[in-house]
Amino acid sequence: MAAYDLEEQEQIENFKAWWKQYGNRLTAALCVIALTLAGWQGWRMYQNGQSGEAGILFAALQQAIGEDEDGKNAAQVKSLTGELSEKYGGTAFAPLGVMTAARYALARGDAQEARLRFAWVAEQGEHELADLARLRLAGLLLDAQEYDEAVKLLKHPRAEAFSAAYTELEGDAEAARGDFSAARKAYQTALSLRKKERLGKAEELAGKGNDSDAIVTDSPLPVEILLEQKLDALGSEA
Repeated sequence: MAAYDLEEQEQIENFKAWWKQYGNRLTAALCVIALTLAGWQGWRMYQNGQSGEAGILFAALQQAIGEDEDGKNAAQVKSLTGELSEKYGGTAFAPLGVMTAARYALARGDAQEARLRFAWVAEQGEHELADLARLRLAGLLLDAQEYDEAVKLLKHPRAEAFSAAYTELEGDAEAARGDFSAARKAYQTALSLRKKERLGKAEELAGKGNDSDAIVTDSPLPVEILLEQKLDALGSEA
């Protein structure tokens, strides 16, 4: 090996001194980075595996519901739904599957089972799916004459697209428990929101050159007429 010249020797000595002072720290830092990367890769592999398994369960659940006749698959649907929510609750398939099971239970007349499923999605689901589950749950609470719980649930923050439906149902619950002033206020708010939605849609269609559709959208929708009827039924405020 060729001998090092003085400059190279000085660089080597400087590096040795630097390594003696900082080498252990650098090694530790590199180990942490390596372990973090390995952990992240492992977590991603685990998540991908979880998602794949949840997808298989979700498909099986859909098939069981789709092929059901006279409730013969009810036990299987319940089992698949339970496994999906308990083992794979962190995947996107779980809220979708539980929501499907809730609708299935409701169609079979099992309101209690539907309530449990809707409540799970309301807590574990995200965004619009959770909002929809909360709305359905509030409707079941209203049917069960649990008006206070329904009103409490309907005051939960939600996406703007659900505001009118939430507020109208809140009016129904207030009217049912005898607070007609609160019911009237809720109906009026819901009616304003519905009109705003319709007029916004009309402007959007007109902006795209769909004048005929805009004219149709400019007429009151059935849901607006129903809200007006509900307000009429309450009478004027004393």
